[in-house]
Amino acid sequence: MNQKKVAEIMQGLGIPGTDAYELPSSSARFPDGAHYRMEISGVERPGVLEAVVDEARRRDVPVHRMISAVMGATLLTRQELKQFAQIAAEAEVEVILTPGPRSGWDTGRQLVTPEGVLSGLRFRGADQLRYVVADIMRAVELGFRGFLVLDEGLLWLLTQMKEKGELPQDVVFKVSVFAGHGNPAGAKVLESLGAATFNPVGDLSLPQLASLRLATKMPMDIHVYLTDSFGGFNRFYDTPEMTRLCAPCYFKLEPGPACVVGPGALYKPWVAESTLADWGREKVKHAAIIRELVQETHPDAVLSDWGPADLAVPKL
Repeated sequence: MNQKKVAEIMQGLGIPGTDAYELPSSSARFPDGAHYRMEISGVERPGVLEAVVDEARRRDVPVHRMISAVMGATLLTRQELKQFAQIAAEAEVEVILTPGPRSGWDTGRQLVTPEGVLSGLRFRGADQLRYVVADIMRAVELGFRGFLVLDEGLLWLLTQMKEKGELPQDVVFKVSVFAGHGNPAGAKVLESLGAATFNPVGDLSLPQLASLRLATKMPMDIHVYLTDSFGGFNRFYDTPEMTRLCAPCYFKLEPGPACVVGPGALYKPWVAESTLADWGREKVKHAAIIRELVQETHPDAVLSDWGPADLAVPKL
């Protein structure tokens, strides 16, 4: 088959026929006109959130989104969640809460076999869906409006619940890097299912990232620094071009040995809050460095100020 013809077919369906080797500038922006924002991962407890906000104020670098309770919101008491929501609301930062029940918690063990891991992090059966929806609704009752999703079936279900009024209309869903999406068609599918933002796999080239932007309008959440368990890469010096190509985008900071699996995993309930708070402060320092690098190369690039109106800030 002539690949040029295949490319034409893809383009006719709104999918670029090749990676964007010409590296076109994105004309899309956040509602406030900004090109980029900052996302801090692993904000597991209220004390970690306090430390991140304090460090960001001290360094005068806005942070906009907290990927929180990656260990699972189930493991926080209602009082802890209320305190978390209170701190975030006062600081005007978005919280993307990670619901607890997921495949890693399930009794099924195919996921941890050498080949079974390739089948993806998806929920098994209707009970597992019920558990995770219940955990999300528990958090909604306490004021949270943003949630991390890694299963397309769950994403569809939650979107249907919003449409039927079972969830508030201002609830948003971010698709996790663990969902494993990295091409323009996948991005378009996630957008059609109700995703507000998504995290592509972390090792995409600049032409590949640019091709995603050609297919979708929703913000991309781009790992600039990622744990050793994912490859351990540092893409600080890619951020000026990422800003130009991928706007609107969140720059996501997640350094360390591992996120939730393997030796040194940080997002576990037995990791001390003080350790995570110190690590959170370090991530804010990285955000300040990224801002410096972007502004030196693209002085016209706009970083959102604190608290833009479209953020999913907890409602008290």
